[in-house]
Amino acid sequence: MSALLEVSGVSVSFDGFRAINNLSFSIGDAELRAVIGPNGAGKTTFMDIVTGKTRPDEGRVLWGERSVSLLKLSEAQIARAGVGRKFQRPTVFEDQSVADNLMMALKNKRGPLAVLFWTPKAADHAKVTELAEEVGLADQLARKSGELSHGQKQWLEIGMLLAQEPRLLLVDEPAAGMTLAEREHTTTLLVNLARTRAVVVVEHDMEFVRRLNCKVTVLHEGAVLAEGSLDHVTKNQQVIDVYLGR
Repeated sequence: MSALLEVSGVSVSFDGFRAINNLSFSIGDAELRAVIGPNGAGKTTFMDIVTGKTRPDEGRVLWGERSVSLLKLSEAQIARAGVGRKFQRPTVFEDQSVADNLMMALKNKRGPLAVLFWTPKAADHAKVTELAEEVGLADQLARKSGELSHGQKQWLEIGMLLAQEPRLLLVDEPAAGMTLAEREHTTTLLVNLARTRAVVVVEHDMEFVRRLNCKVTVLHEGAVLAEGSLDHVTKNQQVIDVYLGR
């Protein structure tokens, strides 16, 4: 299986601190992957590099079948190439309805000039309904987003990202602050999404990661410490030492 995203030999330092240290790993085309590691392991910096927010000092980040270098593209170009990122705190337009939030995300797919003259068509309304169904908000379309629970806002934001039709979804700590029922729904949602695209979940909640039942990459000091199933990596003595702080 060819990789959708290939990170090789990437390093970056901030004020002499090596946040990412010769990091190499790859993500397949329709794969669910969890990235875990203690605070300061480089999880956020890794996402910043892939999305173009941070430029590494060395290394390569290659994307897609044609192995395009993401390091040559701007943040906007990377997003258009199919990389979507969901931050930990949801950013939805609280005074707009769920349907309007999703419609605005569809609108963002178009160029600046096209947006000026854009009016939603039947197909756009159908797409909004489909996205709402996909994330579990079909019965909430008319509600103002500000009235949604924390978990529902997270799902809405995932729906807004899906409107951009990304091939890779980077999701930062999706389980944080959710109720048990919301966490279960989120697990199902992410597993389903990974059937048709790559989904990388950055998380430190081991219980949530266990439920995802996917390959796990453990980062430590900006490099891959271990990789495999959660059972495999949690039996690794180095991983135990890092997590228990010996």
